Amino acid sequence: MPAASGLLGDTAERDYSRKLRLFNEFAATELGRAVAGLGLAPGIRVLDAGCGTGEVLQRLDEAVGPHGMAVGIDLSAAHLRAARTAAPQRAALLQSDLLRACIAPGTLDLIWALNTVNHFHDPAAGLTSLGKLLRPGGRIAVAQSALLPEMYFAWDSRLERLTREAVRRYYQARYGLDERDLRGARNLLGWMQRARLRNITVRTLLIERVAPLRKVDEEYLLEAIFRGTFGERLRPHMPAEEYQELVMLCDPQHSAFALRRPDFHFLQTLTLVVGETPP
Repeated sequence: MPAASGLLGDTAERDYSRKLRLFNEFAATELGRAVAGLGLAPGIRVLDAGCGTGEVLQRLDEAVGPHGMAVGIDLSAAHLRAARTAAPQRAALLQSDLLRACIAPGTLDLIWALNTVNHFHDPAAGLTSLGKLLRPGGRIAVAQSALLPEMYFAWDSRLERLTREAVRRYYQARYGLDERDLRGARNLLGWMQRARLRNITVRTLLIERVAPLRKVDEEYLLEAIFRGTFGERLRPHMPAEEYQELVMLCDPQHSAFALRRPDFHFLQTLTLVVGETPP
């Protein structure tokens, strides 16, 4: 079994490319707004740190144009195989631990990191290391989804709370973590400050979906969340009655299936924190 290099069990063999692709398609509008808000100039050099399946790398490459350079790095071999089908041919793809990547210091203009920095054992130290790859005045853009709890079951806040708590207990048990290990998980601003980045800006976008859902919305919520995040593994961490109710809500064959309710209303946040290296 390969040694895990990240806080959440990441290895070169780990594969959650389907979940990544579903999220990128589901949140395409909001991710597009986040990238567009960076005001990237043609001809600059950008790194997608933890590029996953490559959909955002494609946006970055389009922004910098044929005279720029877009590079994607991911630890997972499976993610990079998927990225090669989404990323443009001219974009470079590297399989590497981000903190040991073969990129010359001081050569990049921007580093983009979506749902990546939270995987570092020490996020502030990780950002400091990544910052060394930037030219003076270069920028790091850290994007993180779900800093605030998502709303899945607007009609039952108690079930939603119990489900969130069960997910938290499952992940803590799986990765050997306790609350002290995760107490700073939302502190993107603090990580950037400790990495001595300057002119830090913070912006949070809202990902909001209501019934009737688009196909890409239903696929993401059903496959990545109801099946991939909830499911049987939560049974030991929830009261039996509430677990059975969750099962019904997550089952497309059941009359109570949540995604077909006329009052289904989903909320999730996407936070973007951008900082600059000293001139």
